[in-house]
Amino acid sequence: MNRIEVCFSPGEYHLYQESFDLVVVLDVLRATSAICTAIEHGVKEIIPVATVEEARELQAKGYIAAAERGGQIVEGFDLGNSPYSYMDPQLKGKSVVLTTTNGTKAIDMARSKDTVVVGALNNLNALCDWLIEQERDILVLGSGWKDKFNLEDTICGGAIADQCLASGKFYADEDSTVAAKFIFRSSRDNMFAFLKASSHRRRLRALDLNEDVKYCLTPNNCTAIPVLKNGSLVQLNHEHLSSS
Repeated sequence: MNRIEVCFSPGEYHLYQESFDLVVVLDVLRATSAICTAIEHGVKEIIPVATVEEARELQAKGYIAAAERGGQIVEGFDLGNSPYSYMDPQLKGKSVVLTTTNGTKAIDMARSKDTVVVGALNNLNALCDWLIEQERDILVLGSGWKDKFNLEDTICGGAIADQCLASGKFYADEDSTVAAKFIFRSSRDNMFAFLKASSHRRRLRALDLNEDVKYCLTPNNCTAIPVLKNGSLVQLNHEHLSSS
């Protein structure tokens, strides 16, 4: 039987990482939701970078580049991490460089692992179906907010753990996983209301981004599973399965 655990934030990653070679990175509001949406809508690849400086360097080389800090698009960039901006048909088949406050940092942290995939509530069922087939130990890494715990990633991590544990193919040892699972179960009937008081929801509401929040909290509006290959997030396919 394989193990699944939820790590609440990048600040705790070092306490969990050793036992796992398959990591699912979450940043529900909004980076990983945007990445899943981009791949779903035909973007060829998302190139995650940890810093705005790296994004500017690649932008100067002609790449389409997106940068977000504190919920807002960074000056000098056309795109941030709103999922809606990645539905643009003009981005189909294109490569997009992306840096965000929390999500791309967590992806960068996990990049040394054999397999890194991106999760969100948007691709929940497709992702869980794939994870259950893998028969590998899984670490679900929440991006949190500036290395601290946040509710939305914990809820999503709990949803993933709940489905995987329900398959009978996994067990969990950590209290963080138990807590995530029960927080998800408490919230699943109305996540939007449950998260009303969450800190990042309040930040986004202040920026008039409620439509983004509603989209990001809608389970299963995507089936894309982005996987990190050679520094880029691309659509998972059977070729990637065999090379993992």
